[in-house]
Order: sequence, then structure tokens, then C-alpha cells
Amino acid sequence: MDVVLFEPEIPPNTGNIARLCAATGTRLHLVGTLGFSLDDKYLKRAGLDYWPHVEKYVWPDMDAYLCEAGRGRRLVMTSSKRGMSLQDFVFSAQDSLVFGPETRGLPEQILSLSEHRVRIPIRSVVRSLNLSTAAGIVLYTALIQCQLLDDLDVKSGA
Repeated sequence: MDVVLFEPEIPPNTGNIARLCAATGTRLHLVGTLGFSLDDKYLKRAGLDYWPHVEKYVWPDMDAYLCEAGRGRRLVMTSSKRGMSLQDFVFSAQDSLVFGPETRGLPEQILSLSEHRVRIPIRSVVRSLNLSTAAGIVLYTALIQCQLLDDLDVKSGA
């Protein structure tokens, strides 16, 4: 399973998702123009000392990701507005979970790359969830469904 962040904008969110990926052994792919430097102190602080445990890749654009790392993987696009409700979607161990920029979500040209879309059900009084929260919910749902958590050297506690 892969987590793909398309044009992430906020360093602490990416740092938190990097920590999530370290905790689950999930590959992290940063795609397109980043809204920060990978040397950003907030990015590093959010990821703490887990960065060496993150299998991280940086791609100039989605085409580069798809040609190299994404070949043969199903793209599962996330959207706060459309898509199948998370609890009804059937994940695969070979999925790439694609998340868009915090302020605007995935653009139509990226959404059009796959018919597979999921959304996290939330009350209408909330526009959307924080990117790192959404990534955690979607990733753990997918890992549980695919029974991929059993292979982790599990430590209890949050």
C-alpha cells in the first residue's frame, strides 16, 4: 500500500503523515510542487526522529509517479465531496491512496485518472477533515480490511 500526497501545502501535515507511514510501514510518495522545503523545521518536528524509518519518494508530477512506482497499482482518490463512503469501499493491498492539497483537494485532471474514489462521512457542519487526520483514517481502514496490520511489530499505545 502507498500513500500519495499530491502537492501537499502544510509542512506539519506532511510530517504527521510521514510518522503515520513509519508506524505502518507504508511508502510515502510526495508528488508535484510541494508547498514547503523538505528541510522545513516544522516538517521535521512533526515527523520527529521517524524520518529515517519512512520509505519516502519525491516525484516531479503524477506521470512520473505512475510510470515508476504507480505501475500496476490501483489509484484510490480521496474527496470530501464525492466518492463511495469509506466503510463501503473494498480496498486492495496494492492500492495507492491519493490525497490532494489541503486548501483545494485533488484537481479534476488527477481525479480523472481513476474511477475509484472514497470519502470519509462527516457531518455537514464541517467542510472537511485535516489532511493528516483523513490520511490516518483512510490508511488504517485500508490496512485493516486487507489484514496488513498483522505483519507489523505492534507496540501498544497511541
